[in-house]
Amino acid sequence: MDIKLTGSNGYVGRLITSELVAKGHSASGIKRSLLYGPADALSEELRKTDVVINLAGASILQRWTERNREIIYNSRVHTTQNLVKAIKALPKNERPKKLISASAIGIYSVNQMHTEESQNFDDGFLGQVVKDWENALSDLPTEVQQVIFRLGVVIGSNAKTIKNMLLPFRLGLGAKVASGKQAFPFIHEHDVVNAFTWATEQNSINGIYNLTAPATITNKEFTQSLAEVLKRPAFFTLPAFVLKAVLGEAALLLLESPSVSSEKLLQAGFKFTYPSIDKALQAIISEG
Repeated sequence: MDIKLTGSNGYVGRLITSELVAKGHSASGIKRSLLYGPADALSEELRKTDVVINLAGASILQRWTERNREIIYNSRVHTTQNLVKAIKALPKNERPKKLISASAIGIYSVNQMHTEESQNFDDGFLGQVVKDWENALSDLPTEVQQVIFRLGVVIGSNAKTIKNMLLPFRLGLGAKVASGKQAFPFIHEHDVVNAFTWATEQNSINGIYNLTAPATITNKEFTQSLAEVLKRPAFFTLPAFVLKAVLGEAALLLLESPSVSSEKLLQAGFKFTYPSIDKALQAIISEG
């Protein structure tokens, strides 16, 4: 299949592109200039493409200044709107057959368990970004199959989340975040890649899916698991005020989180390679 990707140079984008190519597909990135440029040029790029994978989006974990809010929003919402506009401009027989888009569990309200049917959405900045991101797909022509993956925290040997933690944990300075009671909905990078590849190749897959591991854990449980895998203690606590001093409002990403169910994805036939945090962390450390 001929597959085009936005965000192909990002961490997840590179992994997905490599896997698709390894499986014999033609996979290439959509240039940023096309994604933000005139719809007609983007239409030409997408003409007769089989599948579009939409991964574009600036890092959320940064201070939410007015400028950064604009970048975070536009890199997701406006780019997706441009994709849809470009697809609609094509004749029906030359449109992509499927669009698979990343989204985020940040759409959900915190401290609750959510399935894909939940309408209890976050009413803050992050929730608004994700809602508008998904709503940008509402004008997609009906004959174009649509899949949305609401991702949790992606962990893996290539993930900055893990890379930034390994040194302090190996030094015995591992710490839970604040109370540690907040949910930690994770997904191993290998399962992210497999899910996008699976959705690309399966014609029957459509709709919204929570893309998080079946195991539901807290930040404290994640901290304990990582310490155990590394055979190091983790007695410390990273206070909320420190995170707020560094990240401002964005600290809420680490201090609060929804719990989500991946049962719908399991029922659709997807098989997780790393369903538990222990198995995921053992694989990550062995790869490192």
